[in-house]
Amino acid sequence: MIYRSTRNYEETATASEAILKGLANEGGLFVPDEIPELDISFEELAEMDYRDVAYEVMSRMFDDFTETELRECIEGAYDSKFDTDLIAPVKYHHGAYILELFHGKTIAFKDMALSILPYLMTTAARKNNMEKEIVILTATSGDTGKAALAGFADVPGTKIAVFYPKNGVSPIQEKQMVTEKGKNTFVAGITGNFDDAQTGVKKMFSDKALAEYMDEKGYVFSSANSINIGRLVPQMVYYVYAYTRLVKAGSVAAGDPINIVVPTGNFGNILAAYYASLMGLPVRKFICASNDNKVLYDFFTTGTYDKNREFILTSSPSMDILISSNLERLIYRIAGNDAEKNAELMKSLNETGKYEITDEMKKNLYQFYGNFADSEEVSEIIRTLYKEDGYIIDTHTAVAVSVYDKYKNETDDKTPTLIASTASPYKFTRSVVTAIDPSLEEKGDFELVDELEALSKVKIPQAVEEIRTAPVVHETVCDKEEMESVVKKFLGI
Repeated sequence: MIYRSTRNYEETATASEAILKGLANEGGLFVPDEIPELDISFEELAEMDYRDVAYEVMSRMFDDFTETELRECIEGAYDSKFDTDLIAPVKYHHGAYILELFHGKTIAFKDMALSILPYLMTTAARKNNMEKEIVILTATSGDTGKAALAGFADVPGTKIAVFYPKNGVSPIQEKQMVTEKGKNTFVAGITGNFDDAQTGVKKMFSDKALAEYMDEKGYVFSSANSINIGRLVPQMVYYVYAYTRLVKAGSVAAGDPINIVVPTGNFGNILAAYYASLMGLPVRKFICASNDNKVLYDFFTTGTYDKNREFILTSSPSMDILISSNLERLIYRIAGNDAEKNAELMKSLNETGKYEITDEMKKNLYQFYGNFADSEEVSEIIRTLYKEDGYIIDTHTAVAVSVYDKYKNETDDKTPTLIASTASPYKFTRSVVTAIDPSLEEKGDFELVDELEALSKVKIPQAVEEIRTAPVVHETVCDKEEMESVVKKFLGI
């Protein structure tokens, strides 16, 4: 398979090269020339466990990995670090199928891909005779950071630097990151928002002089964000897996379509569902759920992407994003795989903060529906699900459920629907518990953890228990202009 840059049709890579590099030159993202068909029946897939489904999906996208290499990566990733044998269980609540993606080591959906990325990357390094040390540069809006740190901690031949918005993540998310003990890890809060962190990381990636300097010192940058195709492809797996569980349970007939609802910030998770559909997963609508930072809702409504607006801190901080990096892969596709057109739009975004797609491109978005939920609606839907059957969801999943309710009211579409539940409510205890019982607002963050256990009857995850008393290891806070210098200091160069 050939992967190409979304900004330069001439720049190509194999799957393993694209995984190693992370980001293409000139800020482009690697995309497959074509997505192969999943030429195995849903009935056959329904009899497989998560690992075997993962192999069937990933082997078609990562075709320069041998079966042995890929199966070793999968077996290493999807093991006892997940607290359920199913890896990604599907539950039925509130008239929809809720895909729980938070049973990994750091209790967020990022574990689904970041558990395997280090294996893919180190295998890719061997395949391509990479002798330099790989430095993973990552910007996080809260969940990618800890999942990447947990995945790459003490992995030989790698170092990882994570930047997060100092005042833009939940207390549990921050504590998870700053207590990371891996000897090859570095974490810094930045005095800005996620978009500032993401822009700073991309700037380092595209700095040719810095790349040459790193090369001299024996290092090479790569990414653990969903801009890396090695992050995106493993996310395709759980949509195929969930669909085949519905087939196995008799909830849908093989080949019948479903809708998929995804709480969306950087657009990677919903793009993975879209890529799965191009492989053959039958999907009627992709329902893109935004919070108050509704740049994607406005885009799907108007065809204009405009980040020139107030950045709002919400109760769903992992979605507090105004530059949705992965949308570029969809723009490239709806432009007819036209790298020149895509580059022109991304240049406009960089220079003016906005771009507008053509009417022809808009027509290619017919499968997408966008809407948003504000923080009050999020609290209300958390209360509603708790009252209905004692099921507690986190704030990001609540955005998705709220938007799905709006979609149903608007369309009366009765297609069976899968909702991506992207984080454990334990990551956002204050917002979740006080939505259910406002009288608990005065309690401390870890007191609220205990209250959540009492309310949910779900045991406190190990990921939360272990940070109660863990010492803070990472105390760096920097301005966005200092990101390069703190990375150099971390590397000792």
